[in-house]
Amino acid sequence: GTGTGSAPVVAQVAKDQGAIVVGMVSYPFQVEKARLLRAEDGLEALASNADSVIVLDNNRLKNFVPNLPLGQAFSVMDQLIGETVKGISETITEPSLINIDYADVRAIMSKGGVAVMLVGESKQQNKAESVVRECLSNPMLDIDYRGATGSLIHITGGSDLTLTDAEEVATSLTYELDPHADVIWGARVRNEMEGKIRVLAIMTGVQTGKILGNRVSYKQVLEEEVRKVENPKVPQLPKNRKAREFASGGNLLEWVG
Repeated sequence: GTGTGSAPVVAQVAKDQGAIVVGMVSYPFQVEKARLLRAEDGLEALASNADSVIVLDNNRLKNFVPNLPLGQAFSVMDQLIGETVKGISETITEPSLINIDYADVRAIMSKGGVAVMLVGESKQQNKAESVVRECLSNPMLDIDYRGATGSLIHITGGSDLTLTDAEEVATSLTYELDPHADVIWGARVRNEMEGKIRVLAIMTGVQTGKILGNRVSYKQVLEEEVRKVENPKVPQLPKNRKAREFASGGNLLEWVG
């Protein structure tokens, strides 16, 4: 599509001007085979021209809003993209108890490659533990991000947010990352978040090839279908004599008997 083709060009122009270029893209549904092929190529091109690309997978909507009408479900993804952009900018522009400044964001994003986002919110009694569980259970891209090379984490809570809770969240989310991963985290208190905790985490340095992880590569599927047409397999007859006779056109009752 237009966005898939033009985004890498726009990214390169912006990068040439000295900007830190962070792309945010949504990944097609698995059933959209042709779009998946284009998305794979487009993502690879964008990742090579941008500093970081945050990928949000439409397939994950089923985990968040399984029963919403289709139109509303897509609006949730649009809202999530908007909230992510807002969240990243606010980590820099708004004061926090533990600040993340532009230099921090630049350090993580400038060498980020493909990135995955984790989001979560909890108001349970054990807020820190439950919000980590929610983040890890509902990543916006179904991949193993444990080899990520960088992490940007921002935690928002009410006046009851403790340093212990904030540190526990950051430590738990980054526990299995690369030992040399660059981890930067911040925390902010807001009155409207009293009794709750919200986390936005971006894991960077996930290689493009890992995105399809456990999924089927549709390029491989198409190639396999072509091979089947070009080299059709001749069915092998069963070794059992009666079964062989039936497979060759014998009588079913005779074969059973």
